[in-house]
Amino acid sequence: MTESAATSFASIAVLGAGFALTAYVYHKGYKHMALKKMMNAFEPGDPVLELAAIGRNVPHSNSASADYWVQRPEQQTVDEIVAGDQGGHYHLFLGDKGTGKSSMLLEAIKRVDGDGIAMLEAHADLEIFRIRLGKALDYEFHEDYIGGYFSERGPRDTTALLDIERALNKLEKVALLRRTKCGKPLVLIINQMHLIRDDEDGKDLIELLQQRAEQWAAANLVTIVFNSDDYWIYERLKQLATRMEVLSVTDLPKSYAMKALRNYRTKYFGDHLDEAKLEEVYDRVGGRLNFLNRVAKSKDMFATCDEILRMEKTWFLNQCWILGGEMDDDVMDQQKWAAAAMVLATALVDKEADMDSTYDPETGHVLPTFPLHIAQQIMTRADFIRALDRQNLFSITSTAQVRASSVPMQLAFKEIVAEPGFREHLEATIKRIDAIESLGRTRELVAKDLVWGGKYEITKAKGGAFEVVLKQKEEDEEGK
Repeated sequence: MTESAATSFASIAVLGAGFALTAYVYHKGYKHMALKKMMNAFEPGDPVLELAAIGRNVPHSNSASADYWVQRPEQQTVDEIVAGDQGGHYHLFLGDKGTGKSSMLLEAIKRVDGDGIAMLEAHADLEIFRIRLGKALDYEFHEDYIGGYFSERGPRDTTALLDIERALNKLEKVALLRRTKCGKPLVLIINQMHLIRDDEDGKDLIELLQQRAEQWAAANLVTIVFNSDDYWIYERLKQLATRMEVLSVTDLPKSYAMKALRNYRTKYFGDHLDEAKLEEVYDRVGGRLNFLNRVAKSKDMFATCDEILRMEKTWFLNQCWILGGEMDDDVMDQQKWAAAAMVLATALVDKEADMDSTYDPETGHVLPTFPLHIAQQIMTRADFIRALDRQNLFSITSTAQVRASSVPMQLAFKEIVAEPGFREHLEATIKRIDAIESLGRTRELVAKDLVWGGKYEITKAKGGAFEVVLKQKEEDEEGK
């Protein structure tokens, strides 16, 4: 019995030791493979470049777009940031939709072949953001860890925000290992930050990313680049920022815009435009790259310019048109927002009329602007302008200046304000809103005793008190 017990005990001990050793080796091997996979995510070559090359119909090479790419004034700065040559800071790219922020980033990534760079698109849902971050870093969040099958509480039984924190912890380890090898910080680009919701979850995510950005910038480990169309992201980051650099990306100056249009036109149609046509197109759509791209791809450029103006005007009217003095009180909340937008648009048009110069021969259009606090004063509301910025009706620049979102939008403002009877229609809407608000603040007091023609007789009694006596009509008293 003793021999059998010893044999059984020895067998169990060997099996247990072997199982424990295997589990330990698997655990260490898994962690090592997770770091190695994340290291490979920062090796040269990036799927983002392949997708961009397919979208542009050009092969993936460092010089593929040399003949057609327009060198923006900010491109050299972006190249230095993406290449890891500017350490000690993290960056916020801020500008209107379609100004070329993402294109500059893709061009800079292409020039270094994605070496040391990871890029992802933000999303309002934290779970989707988690998945995209894992895809960019090649990190599985322990979802393929076999130990999860033998535990009561799996490693994925948590929140998306904690998973993002775990991924950033792994990224920090990878950055430390790569720093000794390359001597440059890694670059993490988060595109379309404005898609994150302006709620508690969104604020927690932004705070988490900014804390990491501050720490890594101080240690020169990882350079995080935030790319946003909306001003509220800047306001949120500004509260805790100490090492943040802001790069404002605006419309192309006139000379760059005309060069871009000429290059695009040559690429798609093979023709060469004269200066007069180029300047006329610029006068209609300005230096917005996405507008220039649409015009260049069109067979009838001037018809496309008119279509862009019509679409911008229609978008503004659909969102902000006012209903006049006959509107129903049920739509007052929406009409407050619409009337405020119309008042600001009218103020921008009036200011443009008073400006000494609205067009510079070198830089092009000079749009009228108001400081943010003055725009809020004009609208008499402080909470509307950021929503208007999100809908690309107005734009808040990095210097807190409010203007039309684009040159076609400013032209749309001028057409709307110039319509006959518009100002009277706006004034009637504002008066109707005031009347509805006044009616909502009014309370009606009905004295039932006075319905039958009675009256109150108020006298001052001794001691300073008042005495109220109801006096009915004589015929009513006789009837009673």
